[in-house]
Amino acid sequence: MKKVLICDTILRDAHQSQAATRMRLDEMLPACEMLDKVGYYSLEVWGGATFDSCLRFLDEDPWERLRALRKALPNTKLQMLLRGQNLLGYRNFPDDIVEKFVELSIKNGIDIIRIFDALNDVRNIETAVKATKKFGGICEIAMAYTTSPVHTREYFVNLAKTMEDMGADVVCIKDMAGILVPYEAYELVKALKQVLKVPVRLHTHNTAGIANMVYMKAIEAGVDIIDTAISALGDGTSQPSTESMVAALKDTPYDTGLDLNLLTQINAHFTKVAERLKKDGFLSPKVLKVDVNALIYQVPGGMLSNLISQLKTQGKEDKLQEVLFEVPRVRKDFGYPPLVTPSSQIVGTQASLNIINGKRYAVVTKESKAMLKGEYGTLPSSPDPEILKSVLGDEKILTARPADSLEPEFEKAKEEMKEFYEKEEDVLSYALFPQVATNFFKNRRAKKFGVDVNFDKKDKILPV
Repeated sequence: MKKVLICDTILRDAHQSQAATRMRLDEMLPACEMLDKVGYYSLEVWGGATFDSCLRFLDEDPWERLRALRKALPNTKLQMLLRGQNLLGYRNFPDDIVEKFVELSIKNGIDIIRIFDALNDVRNIETAVKATKKFGGICEIAMAYTTSPVHTREYFVNLAKTMEDMGADVVCIKDMAGILVPYEAYELVKALKQVLKVPVRLHTHNTAGIANMVYMKAIEAGVDIIDTAISALGDGTSQPSTESMVAALKDTPYDTGLDLNLLTQINAHFTKVAERLKKDGFLSPKVLKVDVNALIYQVPGGMLSNLISQLKTQGKEDKLQEVLFEVPRVRKDFGYPPLVTPSSQIVGTQASLNIINGKRYAVVTKESKAMLKGEYGTLPSSPDPEILKSVLGDEKILTARPADSLEPEFEKAKEEMKEFYEKEEDVLSYALFPQVATNFFKNRRAKKFGVDVNFDKKDKILPV
């Protein structure tokens, strides 16, 4: 029995899961002095969809955000979420971009990089893992948790051992859809603790209303670290609230040692932020309701909040339930990929098209075709042969590591955006999101010359 370590996600996953990643830096900084005093294991502050959101919607440089948070949180480890070879984008990037991105993330203030691949194809995390170790970061490798005939307890134990052998400093169970149930959490953590030498971490969402129980059983089984969120943006499709877990563990052998009074003060600040997000239409009441159907359709928090917004912009919000029940059908057709970026975006978009068009696979996205073809990596199971035939015809399935076919891009990207170049980080922003970054650079330059920029922040939705 031991003290449980806490990572708070209030500055990243909490607002990504509940409010389409729309919290601004000026809403984060006033709370940083208090956050830095808590004594968290770490704060998740960057990565995921925050990079895209900063550039696309908030007129913020994500690198400047990271540097500002690093300065404001000198005593706390900062961590980010990285999608392996996808980095923070929605396609595979060549190894030179991946290595440079990891290098500059650590240089600008990241301590812990949580690396995962949507398909759990470890070939897609090799470069990011090696770069994290090379540049002195703490390497946390995450398993995208899901359930299917393929994803057995034995599957995850073997995967975790592979990740430890690759160099993981921490192995994380990343339950992005909140579908891990309490007693399975106990058995899985127990099995992992028997074979791993490194700490085990659990990340989940409270979409189905069972996450606090999941954490308690995992803690009893020996989990080392859990992810929570300050209650203003906790629970629902976000992580269990920090205050609740701290209170539940107080005066037990697992006591976190965190100060509830200080957490209450922090929550008061973020309650005001949540009110602003709700007023601006980004915080939907739907993301706060318990939905046990999540155990069926397995939709992650960030995917759900954005899916609601996407359907709303098309005037099809009434189709949400149909789309949610179509998601697991598409997932089965595609060989049971875990639903996390970018596979969640691909499966979710395809499910929406199937329902909106009234005929399944009448329209197939290029991303769906790419996933079925193997361009994102090896699928956990063989896709439905009829769907495969109708979508790909006689095209050959790829079996090599997807990034092996990619040419270096950093110097090419630097040349393409040279008129806007100020620092190396700008090249990476451009490489990941060429059009979005270019618009951001134009606005940045205009502001420098005193031109008033009306940055359009409304009616646009981030890909999940």
